[in-house]
Amino acid sequence: MSTVESIGLYLASAIYIFAGIMHFINERFYLKAMPPYIPFHKAMVQLSGMAEIVLGAGLLLPATRTYAAWGIIVLLIAVFPANVYIATSGKFHRMPQLLLWLRLPLQFLLLGWAYLYT
Repeated sequence: MSTVESIGLYLASAIYIFAGIMHFINERFYLKAMPPYIPFHKAMVQLSGMAEIVLGAGLLLPATRTYAAWGIIVLLIAVFPANVYIATSGKFHRMPQLLLWLRLPLQFLLLGWAYLYT
């Protein structure tokens, strides 16, 4: 693995671990982001946070990297409806609307980035 690839891997891992931790530090934000049709909001926020932490750490180990990358891909697809809800719900008026909408195509870039490690 080249130096650039290694930096990308460590950065991706750090992003997912940090995002997962934020599910517990700023739980209110994530609860607010849950679409109403999803049951068990608190459990889902905690589960997705733990998944991000575990999958981010899994990227660091060669033995689990491929599984972690596929897990991240599945997780990104699973949380996409929440990102759509964030952009369309009107609950996040303190954040610039453009930023809320830019999160959606960002998900596709994150999918591609995770795919590099499959």
